[in-house]
Amino acid sequence: MKLQGKTALITGGSRGIGRAVAEAFLKEGARVFIVANDAEETSKTIEELSKEFSGVAGMVCDVSNEADVDRVVRETAEKLGSIDILVNAAGIYGPIGPTLEIDTAHWRKTYEINVFGTLYMIRSAGKLMKDKKAGKIVNFSGGGDGPLPNFSAYNSSKVAIVRLTETLAEEFKPFGIEINAIAPGAVNTKFLDEALAAGEEKVGKERYQKLLKQKQEGGTPPEKTAELCVFLGSSDSDGLTGKFLSAAWDAWYEWDAKKIQEIMGGSAFTIRRVDPFRKD
Repeated sequence: MKLQGKTALITGGSRGIGRAVAEAFLKEGARVFIVANDAEETSKTIEELSKEFSGVAGMVCDVSNEADVDRVVRETAEKLGSIDILVNAAGIYGPIGPTLEIDTAHWRKTYEINVFGTLYMIRSAGKLMKDKKAGKIVNFSGGGDGPLPNFSAYNSSKVAIVRLTETLAEEFKPFGIEINAIAPGAVNTKFLDEALAAGEEKVGKERYQKLLKQKQEGGTPPEKTAELCVFLGSSDSDGLTGKFLSAAWDAWYEWDAKKIQEIMGGSAFTIRRVDPFRKD
């Protein structure tokens, strides 16, 4: 029970990867507060999980609304105790199509949810963590597979999360708060259905065919991301902060305290420019 006695706040926890993370945390002994923007879906998820686990609560929240976020954090602390772990899984794809043609208001909304929503949660929950000099934060970046033409709002917002994570890791070190970002991989979620529904013309022929293949083959299991979140939320990852990890590609499950210390001594798993022609 790697998370026994811990309280976790999970955004986007009513479905898809967020729900898989919530279930994994509950299995490891954590109390879980789920927030999402769909009232019916959120209530249904809480009801279903409560049949199997104790310590499940939640409420509707618009993460792009700072007052709403503060209300959720207060409610979590009152119902389940102070927040030990924050998982920022909420996000949207935003407009799909050529950047010169898409609706810029929709583009801006993507940042309000993906970037500002993550920031608001970190600021609000982080104050509780700062007071007790301890906390673990897991932020969701994108799939980690480079530039995605016709998904400029989503892709750029998710890269912003990585640099935000690196920056806050340095700010949070004096307070015992560790923060990392993850790439879930090509998971079959509602995002995939939205992209396929947009059609080949907006998505792009090459990308559309890849998504069709992913749909048929099943994609990366959401449980992989959930396992990585458990690792980052538990004492197994103590000392690891400011890193960007792939649930599908990186061998994080093999890391012990010595390996983490080695990783923290360099710039691996961060956004850094590499000069392949440099000799020294």
